[in-house]
Amino acid sequence: MLDGFRHDVRANEKRAAVDAPPVLSLRNVSHGFGAVRALENISFDVASGEVLGIIGRSGAGKSTLIRCLNGLVRPTAGVIEVEQSDLTTLDEAGLRRMRRRVGMVFQHFNLLTAKTAADNIALPLEIAGWPAAKRRARVSELLDMVGLSGKGGVYPARLSGGQKQRIGIARALAASPAVLLCDEATSALDPETTRSILALLDDINRTLGLTIVLITHEMSVIRSLAHRVLVLDHGRIVERGPVADIFMNPREAITRSLLLAVRPRLPERIAAAVRATYKPADLLLLRLELDKDKARTPLLADLCAATGVRAVLLHGGIDDVRGEPVGTLFIGIAEEDPVRRAPAVRFLLDRAAQGEVLGYVPATV
Repeated sequence: MLDGFRHDVRANEKRAAVDAPPVLSLRNVSHGFGAVRALENISFDVASGEVLGIIGRSGAGKSTLIRCLNGLVRPTAGVIEVEQSDLTTLDEAGLRRMRRRVGMVFQHFNLLTAKTAADNIALPLEIAGWPAAKRRARVSELLDMVGLSGKGGVYPARLSGGQKQRIGIARALAASPAVLLCDEATSALDPETTRSILALLDDINRTLGLTIVLITHEMSVIRSLAHRVLVLDHGRIVERGPVADIFMNPREAITRSLLLAVRPRLPERIAAAVRATYKPADLLLLRLELDKDKARTPLLADLCAATGVRAVLLHGGIDDVRGEPVGTLFIGIAEEDPVRRAPAVRFLLDRAAQGEVLGYVPATV
């Protein structure tokens, strides 16, 4: 799909990207509506070629933040730099020029229904004054890039939701922006279409080196695409870090809550059977969080070989987060003798990035 746009990234170019200033930089950005503080002291950088995810519940400040990032709202305090140009100080003409460097993908596509797919893509180029022949060539490239060659003459009413979003992405890329802002870009789509759109954005990021900022309330989107994540709550950044690290070791309750939709949880029938005191033939129940090499090992076989104690996998699994394995396992140790059970517990907890003993459950659970 993007074969015509692929390019080799050499080692010196990678080093230059690391040393380059951030494409997007925020310093102490705040914004309020009367007495309501929608954003409070927001600071972060986005490096060239990075995919940054910003996640939070409704009311966290995501919509206000993205309106500040695309220049539709001037923050009441702080600095927002796009390619080292502070958009908070720009006049209207300067803002118009800056917006050409910031592509925008919307939740509900925002296509003009009276224009064809090709005309929708060409609109920012027409506004920028591109000649007709150059516009047509660029639109043809973009339609091919998003996998919709041959659909240029079709009106939005005859396109599926996924096709509309692909046209929205092509339009956002038309003027070769420095950064692409995606505002809940998949929340109006079904799961299969969501996966295809995220795969397209991932391909665009990897092959074009385009910087992307994702605004979302879905941790599954963060897991699929982002390199790094910021967790927004009541207008503040409460947690940040590489996606795999946040998945493995969320510190804040809001982050743990957002992760519930994508991380394994103890099934209700097992959770209801957990008790604090031991009864004959019970299993000792542990929760283990595994990452990297530890997530790839034959854990239960190693446990039996090292301690002679058997254990069963009651629930859980291994997931892939940006190429790194991350696992949550609920293990039941089948050993009645507490003296023999203790080294087995230590063995499992030592292997885990995080772990805890949850109690006892019947072996028949």
